[in-house]
Amino acid sequence: MANWLSEQGEEVFRVTPVLETERLWLRPLELSDAEQIQILFAHWELVQFLAGRVPWPYPPDGALTYCRDIALPAVERGEEWHWTLRLKSDPSRVIGTISLRRAENHNRGFWLGLPWQGQRLMSEACESVTDYWFDVLKFPVLRAPKAIANEASRRISERQGMRIVATEERDFVSGRLPAEVWEITAEEWHAHQRSR
Repeated sequence: MANWLSEQGEEVFRVTPVLETERLWLRPLELSDAEQIQILFAHWELVQFLAGRVPWPYPPDGALTYCRDIALPAVERGEEWHWTLRLKSDPSRVIGTISLRRAENHNRGFWLGLPWQGQRLMSEACESVTDYWFDVLKFPVLRAPKAIANEASRRISERQGMRIVATEERDFVSGRLPAEVWEITAEEWHAHQRSR
């Protein structure tokens, strides 16, 4: 893995470009986004299946602390890529976030504000960042863990042609729950895209 990473050239890992889907702009996360994120994020229905490291109840400075101390430094190190999701019809408003990370068995994570759920917007965002993961960053595999109870997230993985490669217990905001690790390789992703 280390040889493969060095072949890619570290500069590609330090860039988070603007991405576009049919209905969305995915813009690189900025510290100024924290205020909007704070308002949208602090809802139990949204956070219950997120990783247990997310504090709950969500503190008043939770989004600022996360952006400033965790997400943006990881972007600077070339370890993670974070985007805000914005409707093309209202590009000044953050409606959610999506991220990619080099972490083992946890390469993609996302959340979407409650008013925009159920419209397949996150499916669009996942398509775009998964293309970026494989086609620009050139990683060979993408893995995403999720609580088995998180049916909406599982449906996104199913639609994208991912498969379950492990089941385990994980800590989520709502407690320790049965979880699955979903996976897709670059070859499987490209075959899935061609078959659509």
